[in-house]
Amino acid sequence: MISDHSTAPRPSGESTFQGNLFAPASSVLELRHVSCAYETGRPAVQEISFAARKGEILCLLGPSGCGKTTILRAIAGFEPVRSGQLFLSGQLVSSPDIMIPTESRHVGMVFQEYALFPHLRVQDNIAFGLHHLARSERAPRVQEMLRLTGLEGFERRYPHELSGGQQQRVALARALVQNPVVLLLDEPFSNLDPDMAGRMRQELHDLLRRTKTTTVLVTHDHDEAFAMADRIAVLNQGRLEQLDTPEMMYHMPATPFVADFVGQADFIPGTVSHGLVQTELGEFPDTIECADGTNVVVMIRPDDIHLIPTKGARARVLSRQFHGSENLYTVSLPSGQIVHSSQGSTSVYQAGTAVELRVLATHTVLFRQEKPAG
Repeated sequence: MISDHSTAPRPSGESTFQGNLFAPASSVLELRHVSCAYETGRPAVQEISFAARKGEILCLLGPSGCGKTTILRAIAGFEPVRSGQLFLSGQLVSSPDIMIPTESRHVGMVFQEYALFPHLRVQDNIAFGLHHLARSERAPRVQEMLRLTGLEGFERRYPHELSGGQQQRVALARALVQNPVVLLLDEPFSNLDPDMAGRMRQELHDLLRRTKTTTVLVTHDHDEAFAMADRIAVLNQGRLEQLDTPEMMYHMPATPFVADFVGQADFIPGTVSHGLVQTELGEFPDTIECADGTNVVVMIRPDDIHLIPTKGARARVLSRQFHGSENLYTVSLPSGQIVHSSQGSTSVYQAGTAVELRVLATHTVLFRQEKPAG
C-alpha cells in the first residue's frame, strides 16, 4: 500500500464550527442558541446558532427528522422558540417572550407542493400577496417576475396546465415578487424528476444570484447542497454539527457523521506512533497531535484511492458500480476491511482482480476512535 498526503493541519478543539457564526454588521438572518421542542416536550432542535449574510445561499442539510424543517418554520414564524433568539435584518422576531407574526416578517417561502391556487391564473398567483399595492404598481412587478422566471407567455394559464418545473417557477415568482428579507425553500426539487431537478437547480441558482436574494434551502441531498449553497449547515438529531463551505465540508469534515453524510467515506483504523498514524493503507501524518499508542481512524474518500492491478497483491476487487463518468469499486483489504475507489469509466476491473492501492489524499482527516459502549 502506498500513501501520499497533504499535511495541512486540521482545526483542533471541541467546537465543530469553523469560521465566524455571527456577522452582525452584514447578517440578514441570525439565530442565537435557538431551541425548539415538539408538543411532547422532546427537543426538535437544540442550541442552533448561525447567521446568513445578504445575498447568501445557506443550506440546511441532514437526514429526515434532524430538525432542518423545524428551523425553517421557526424562521418563518410558524414554530415558537423555546430558548434563544432569532433576528431578521437586526430585528428580534422570535424568543421565548416574543413572536412576531409571519405576515410581519417579510419572508418568502416555497413548499414542496408549491401550494399554488388552482383557481387562479399564473399572473394572479404571482400577484396574490400584492393586494396592498395599487393595480398600477402590481402589474409591472408581476411582469418583471414573469420575465425573470422565464414565464412570459404563460400569464393566463392555470396551474394544472403547467409542467412541474413551470409550477415551481410560479411559486418562486410569487415568493420573490414581495422582495422578501429571506427566501425559505423546503425541499423545492423533491417533486421533480432528476433531469428536471438538475436544470431547475441551475436556473434557481442563477435567479437568486441576479436578485441578490438571501436564501435558506432545506434538503437531505448533499449533491443539491453542493450545487446550490455558499455555506452548508449539517444537522444531526437536532444539533448543528458543522457550518462551512461545500469544499471544506467535503474535504475537512468536523465529525464522522458529517464525513459520511456529505459523501462516500471509509474509516481506516490506525495507531499513532512518533507523529505518524500506522494503518493497513500505509502511514499518515498525525494532524490532531495524539499521544503515541492512541487509536484513531483515518477518513478516506473513494477519489483518494487509486487501484493498480498487480499479480500477487492481497487486496481484491469485490464489485464494480458503473456511474457513467466513473466506476465505483468495492475493495477488500487483507484484514477484511472494505474500502471504495472511484476510477475513470474506462478503467474496468473484474471482481476478484488483485490490486495494489495507492492513496493520494488531498487532506488527512483523523478522528479519535470511539470506545465501544459499555
